[in-house]
Amino acid sequence: MGIEEHGGGQGPGTDVLVVTTNDVPGHRVQEVIGEVFGLTVRSRHLGSQIGAGLKSMVGGELKGLTKTLVQTRNQAMERLVEQARARGANGVLAFRFDVTDAADVGTEVCAYGTAVAQSRTFGGSTSRSSFILCR
Repeated sequence: MGIEEHGGGQGPGTDVLVVTTNDVPGHRVQEVIGEVFGLTVRSRHLGSQIGAGLKSMVGGELKGLTKTLVQTRNQAMERLVEQARARGANGVLAFRFDVTDAADVGTEVCAYGTAVAQSRTFGGSTSRSSFILCR
């Protein structure tokens, strides 16, 4: 399983910076736009459920389910970023995921946070800018 199949998050060059912290060092919040979220519900596949049940008897990672959950979380995060961008935000603070069972037929994944318009501070002055992330 490659790194892209068991991890996620933003790639480089995004115009909406998503962070789990309440602020971003070197930036100042100009406006709090409000809560944004991205939501997706995935149904359970009978074959993967049977395979997961068998695997749970012998132990080990459930790779198929891991891949599905990563895809689901990434989709929820993409929807969150779309919502933030549509409301004029260039950042999302206090980002979190919430994962719950949806009526015993699937899994609900909600990505949520606070959309903000922030600016980068340069030696005491501020300038609203897009973000470039480097990994």
